[in-house]
Amino acid sequence: MIVEHFPWLTALVIFPLLAAIPISLLPDSEGKTLRWYTLGACLAELGLIFYTFANYYDLHQPGLQLVDNYAWVPQIGLNWSLAADGLSMPLVILSGLVTTLAVVASWNITLKPRLYFSLLLLMFSAQVGVFLAQDMLMFFIMWELELVPVYLLISIWGGQKRLYAATKFILYTAIGSIFILVAALAMAFYGDNVTFNFSELAAKDYSLPMQLFTYTGFLIAFGVKLPIFPFHTWLPDAHSEAPAPVSMILAGVLLKMAGYGLIRMNIEMLPDAHVYFAPILAILGVINIVYASLAAFGQDNLKRRMAYSSVAHMGFVLIGLSAFTTLGMSGALLQMISHGLIAAVLFFLSGVAYERTHTLAMNKMGGMGKAMPVAFGLFTAGSMASLALPGMSGFVAELAVFLGFATSDAYSTLFKAVIVILAAIGVILSPIYLLSMLRRIFFGNAGELELPNNTSWDIKPREAFVAIVLLVPIIGIGLYPKLATQTYDVKSTELANRVQNIRLAQNADHGPFYAQVLTAPELLASRIANVSIR
Repeated sequence: MIVEHFPWLTALVIFPLLAAIPISLLPDSEGKTLRWYTLGACLAELGLIFYTFANYYDLHQPGLQLVDNYAWVPQIGLNWSLAADGLSMPLVILSGLVTTLAVVASWNITLKPRLYFSLLLLMFSAQVGVFLAQDMLMFFIMWELELVPVYLLISIWGGQKRLYAATKFILYTAIGSIFILVAALAMAFYGDNVTFNFSELAAKDYSLPMQLFTYTGFLIAFGVKLPIFPFHTWLPDAHSEAPAPVSMILAGVLLKMAGYGLIRMNIEMLPDAHVYFAPILAILGVINIVYASLAAFGQDNLKRRMAYSSVAHMGFVLIGLSAFTTLGMSGALLQMISHGLIAAVLFFLSGVAYERTHTLAMNKMGGMGKAMPVAFGLFTAGSMASLALPGMSGFVAELAVFLGFATSDAYSTLFKAVIVILAAIGVILSPIYLLSMLRRIFFGNAGELELPNNTSWDIKPREAFVAIVLLVPIIGIGLYPKLATQTYDVKSTELANRVQNIRLAQNADHGPFYAQVLTAPELLASRIANVSIR
């Protein structure tokens, strides 16, 4: 049948881009028609995403599915190559949900609405393209295509320091992209055949120094976007100046592109190098958690505090990826999905608060609980999910990461104990800075605000709809994690088993590698020189 051979993934990538073209022709000066049109386009794309995966994707198959492969620019080896698996499918769904709700959250945009909604659709297309691309050059193009809309959305519709924040964002991420390009070209031209296809690149027999070199390049590039300390400083500035709908996409989807890249490139394509870098990822994850949690206390700006919270939560992703266990890998993926939903709802609600108060400074807020009781309840629910309250998705994700790392046999007991204890400190700190944030905003004196005597400031039905739609899957995953884990279980198990087998093969003649390295680091050089690549 024709429908079975239809290029579904190509349609998913191209449709938002095509939908953006008529926006410049629509007869609308106030933006009302534009926002309804954009919402309709996003709903159609979201419906197409669900239809495609519900009817043509098999959750029990770990390999690539729905493959679209066409010659695009054959002179340089660039192919239009798309496919879905357990790594990409749930993130495409997350992207569709968050972006559609971001359009609903943009209902009051009146400045240059044609450009604004066109950029949202262009960014939507680039996000889906990143998660589905199976060609390294195509992945790079989609990665770069996403940067331009974010830069413009912050620099035009952002706060007072929007130009500084947007410039810092583009500089950090563009420089990081150079490392993707260099590593990609090194892998493509290695060996006898030149290829940019992911599967063919993963099948090449790289030397260990080559793997370590390319792994480092990808780690730096994705470390900027995730972000990993010390490449994180662009994120608080970007969030504090970006409009709330852009912050929803930035935290909910764009940071997950980096986590996806770490799994797709660093772990799946360079598993031998991952064996050596895994303890570094664990250490970087702990630094992210502890440093960002402490830094959050010093932030008076509401969105900056939540930005540092995002940095801390991404630390759990790094620890999960370093565990060499199926549970750790599953926890890392679940943390990406969970944080995407939680961050989106918190940044959206911060935007609601800003629309009422015209400030993000918490020292100027206070006593808003009486004026916004429903918003207070929704904000509290989002904060409870962020601090990993049992029954919420954040609890399941962080618990899986802790158990996955603690039960790993790849590390010495001392190393595991240090990592787990330090990460647990972050878990203790997060309720403190999140609950103090709620207290300062919704309780106490009104500060410099002139609060209304009634609930006229409270959340409107449209705004409540956005928050509730995000909170429902947060609670649903918390109560029944299989809602999310079934989408990637087969793939995460395959990846975890693969890197574990490679680690065991490398350690067969040398004893427990990490126990040796942690007690005698000079052994690392000899191990790198003597290991045989499989």
